Amino acid sequence: MSYKIFVINPGSTSTKLAYFEDEEKLFETSVFHDAPVLAELGKTENQIEYRLELIKEFLDKNGIDLSGLDAVVGRGGASMPCSGGTYEANDLLIHDNVNAVSGVDHPANLGLPLAARIQSEYGGRVFMVDSPKTDEFCDLARITGVPGIYRTSSTHALNIKGTVRMHCRRNNVRYEDGNYIVCHIDGGMTVSAHDHGRMIDATNNAAGEGPFTPTRTGALPVSAVIDYFFDNEHKSRIGIEDADFGSFDGSLRAAREVLTRNAGLTGYFGTSNSDVIHEMVEAGDPKAVRVWDAMIYNICKSIGGMAAVLSGEVDGIVCGGGLLRFADLQQKIRSRCEWIAPVSFYPGEVEHEAMAAGALRVLRGEEEPLIYTGEPVFKGFDD
Repeated sequence: MSYKIFVINPGSTSTKLAYFEDEEKLFETSVFHDAPVLAELGKTENQIEYRLELIKEFLDKNGIDLSGLDAVVGRGGASMPCSGGTYEANDLLIHDNVNAVSGVDHPANLGLPLAARIQSEYGGRVFMVDSPKTDEFCDLARITGVPGIYRTSSTHALNIKGTVRMHCRRNNVRYEDGNYIVCHIDGGMTVSAHDHGRMIDATNNAAGEGPFTPTRTGALPVSAVIDYFFDNEHKSRIGIEDADFGSFDGSLRAAREVLTRNAGLTGYFGTSNSDVIHEMVEAGDPKAVRVWDAMIYNICKSIGGMAAVLSGEVDGIVCGGGLLRFADLQQKIRSRCEWIAPVSFYPGEVEHEAMAAGALRVLRGEEEPLIYTGEPVFKGFDD
């Protein structure tokens, strides 16, 4: 029996769509949205009808009939933290995504409500696969040196789990039977430790962990951050009183903007375009070489940390993401880390493949669908 699966993946200025019959992807496209219209609509949840109309226009224009769908998979968003896997959507899951109950207003929150609207017209079941709020951390990974501040799981879970599952299929092994270090290396980065099918620890790049990236700081010494932003005497002493802080106006919100969007390679070179920066590296520009190699160094350092999380029992280091298009990045990761375990590279993203594969495992009876309860995985410790 062949299964028909439609995938909906909303982004900031477009909604990506893909259609699969079993594992075969028959088409993939991006339906672009007019930025002024999105701005006029205001809150993300107000965009549902507009995006749905454009999706239907694309289907009609291209003569695509989705009748007889077996599944519609919507990108997961800001529900409460939950274990990874394939969830069959219920009203609560759709509600919590639309209303961003975990606090992140992002277009991905529209994946499930859009999927439900498509399902109401064409049939099938509605699923969510490996939400960005996937939380499978072990208790030790949560604790920091400040009581009441906990490390949280916020990762590129869909790409990470999709990439390692693809790696396992190609090597005829089960993801649930081994230990893996899995990296997503792109504009944002995640380095994670997987223990028999569970992501027990991972760097939270948006929170200032792991390697720096084209736009993000990565891990920073906290005292230096305080001095950098708020100690004018310190800024004068080290000669950065005229530093360009981008949109920084002294507020915590603006500081977060600087650290997550105007840092990393952007902070050094004024652009997040890795192709432009890598051309400078290839030309031998000393600053570009130094910063680029430092980024790779920090990726490798994070990989080493996850090896310790797994007590050195690592079956493979699996890397995916757009920056792997640069051969020197692959070579330097392999050179520093292959003593830990074999290193495999899968350039690019596998979001749509991962979403379809999650639905397919349920449709084929290989897995039972998970049920979302709205209860967060972690609520703090009792003592």
